[in-house]
Amino acid sequence: MMWYFGSGMSAWTWIVGTLTMLLFWGGLAVLVVWAVSAVTGRRGAEESAEEILKRRLAAGQISLEDYERMRSALRS
Repeated sequence: MMWYFGSGMSAWTWIVGTLTMLLFWGGLAVLVVWAVSAVTGRRGAEESAEEILKRRLAAGQISLEDYERMRSALRS
């Protein structure tokens, strides 16, 4: 049994058309989210305490003695 709508298209044509449209808009949404996350960088990732210490030592904000003391405190 075939179902025809007013424009002469069958039900399968409507189903395939709807799925194609959903696939297109879903793909476009994923592409936009990916592009925004690539431009903004690692927003969700948090820096660990040891990484912060390493960065501060490299920038000269703390001395090597302070770095070693704080690192040993973190590890214990």
